[in-house]
Amino acid sequence: MKNCVLDKFSLKGKICVITGGAGLLGKKHAEAVLEAGGLPVILDINEESIHKTVSSLKKTYRKEVVGFKVDITNRVEMEVLRDIVLKKYKKIDVLINNAANNPKIENKTKINWSRFENFPIQVWNNDLAVGLTGAFCASQVFGTVMAKQKNGVILNISSDLGIIAPDQRIYTKPGLSINQQPAKPVTYSVIKHGLIGLTKYLATYWVENNIRVNALCPGGVYNDQDEVFVKKLTNLIPMGRMAKVDEYKATIIYLISDASSYMTGSVVVVDGGRTCW
Repeated sequence: MKNCVLDKFSLKGKICVITGGAGLLGKKHAEAVLEAGGLPVILDINEESIHKTVSSLKKTYRKEVVGFKVDITNRVEMEVLRDIVLKKYKKIDVLINNAANNPKIENKTKINWSRFENFPIQVWNNDLAVGLTGAFCASQVFGTVMAKQKNGVILNISSDLGIIAPDQRIYTKPGLSINQQPAKPVTYSVIKHGLIGLTKYLATYWVENNIRVNALCPGGVYNDQDEVFVKKLTNLIPMGRMAKVDEYKATIIYLISDASSYMTGSVVVVDGGRTCW
């Protein structure tokens, strides 16, 4: 059928860079790209995870997948990587800013480091370096290529917590004093809200270069979390459940394909209704 609307969802021939591409959702973004006919370029700091992810995707899809170890906070490394991709593929069509830090601090005191009053400045700096500076760096390096091409799409992965504040009650544990209670780190909220600001800035900044920039705000993904935590969280979600790990793939395809050709500077919330309440 000529000009079928489903053709607009095709990513055939598209070169799609995914930061944090070897993580849980990063791999799913890559699957979405492959299933729509595109070629994912996976960027990550963990070389072992890159190898496992690329090997798994190649085995499953029998298509080309490439992966590179790179520090997205290092502009020089990013420029070297950009040149490698351009030399091989001649263009860059899509950037998905997905990378985020996942700090693990050994708590040897009776004070929980995740609480705002105790939050270490070094963790603040490291988290923002990856989640915000990394997205800035990647957008600057790859977006400039798109601007010269006069075509491209940037998708920033925010969160439902980029729209609302975390409900700290779902993280509390019985029997602990207030200083020992865990909290959703402040950096998560700041970064996810910041990505929405970056989205709107770039959407208007590069609009004349035919670059579209949008943000996806996904809700929490079920990944064998503690049963008590899951119950507390799902009580806040009208649909009564967390997202399935594959549940965002169709939205990713929509947002980075021509299916969303008249959408830029938008924030798409897919959270089971949580932000309605």
